Amino acid sequence: MGAVTEKPEPFLPETEEEAGEGKAAGKATESRRPRPDRAGVIAAGVALAACTGLVLYGVLDSGGDDSPPERRVPTASVTYEVTGSGTADITYQARSESGKGVTVKGAALPWRKTVAVPLGRDAVVNIVLGEQGGQARCTLTVRGQYVQGASASGEFGRATCTGSLPRPDKAGGGADRA
Repeated sequence: MGAVTEKPEPFLPETEEEAGEGKAAGKATESRRPRPDRAGVIAAGVALAACTGLVLYGVLDSGGDDSPPERRVPTASVTYEVTGSGTADITYQARSESGKGVTVKGAALPWRKTVAVPLGRDAVVNIVLGEQGGQARCTLTVRGQYVQGASASGEFGRATCTGSLPRPDKAGGGADRA
C-alpha cells in the first residue's frame, strides 16, 4: 500500500525565544490574538444604546417643560345657543385671557356651545345672518341661569347677547373648575 503522509502540526511557540526562532526558520506560525470578552462587548453595546437613547430623548423632547406652568384662572360655565334655520356666522367668548373671541363661519342652525369663560370677563355671543337672510335668536345662560336673549332677521341681520361675569375676587368659592 501507499505511504501515508502526515501533515505537520503548526508550530506554536511557548516562549518569545521560540517565536523568534520559528519566524527565523520560516516555519508557519499561527498568531494568537486574544478574543474579546463577550460580556464586555455586551456591556459596551448596552452603554452605547443607553447614551444614544438619552441623546435622542433630549433632541426629540423639545419639551414644554421650559415654559412656565399655565396659570389657573377661575371660570364660569356659559352656554351660548342660536336657534333658527339656515346658517349664521357666530362669534363667542370662550376661555381666553386675551379676550379674543372664537368665530364659527357658516354654522348650521340650531347651534349650541357650552364653554368655560374666565371670571371678570363678559360672556358674549354675536350672530350675523348671511345674504339669504332669515331669522335667528341667540340666548346666553351662565351657570344654568338665563341671562339674555336677542333676535336677528333679514339679510345680514345681527344680534348680540352679553352677560357680565363676577370678578374673581368677588366670586368667592363659586367658580367652576377648569
